[in-house]
Amino acid sequence: MADARNRPLSPHLQVYRPQITSVLSITHRATGIVLSLGSVFLVLWLLAAAAGPRSFEIAQDCAGSWLGYAFLFCFSVALFYHLLNGIRHLFWDTGHGFELATATRTGWAVVIGAVMLTAVAWILGLRIVGGL
Repeated sequence: MADARNRPLSPHLQVYRPQITSVLSITHRATGIVLSLGSVFLVLWLLAAAAGPRSFEIAQDCAGSWLGYAFLFCFSVALFYHLLNGIRHLFWDTGHGFELATATRTGWAVVIGAVMLTAVAWILGLRIVGGL
């Protein structure tokens, strides 16, 4: 019994060095939560639209506030990241891309692609709405 108490815990968080695959895996789960929250807000927005002009105006005011824009921005980052990382996982499901160099390269491609797609979507969206 004394031996079991003296065994080291694994992995030691003080020693463990995060790898891109582990960080992206955790981030994939977090973005799934953000997307779930965003889906709830989408339903609320649709309910406000169905409830009438006054309710929809309130919902639009909330979405158009700085907090609403911040949430929409985070939602769009989460959407693009989750989409691209999901495509990466589909390739893994076929047995491709497990080599360390490939996993690292595709991981960074997911991050860069999510940033670029988010920037393009927001630039186009703000131009259409008239913010730019």
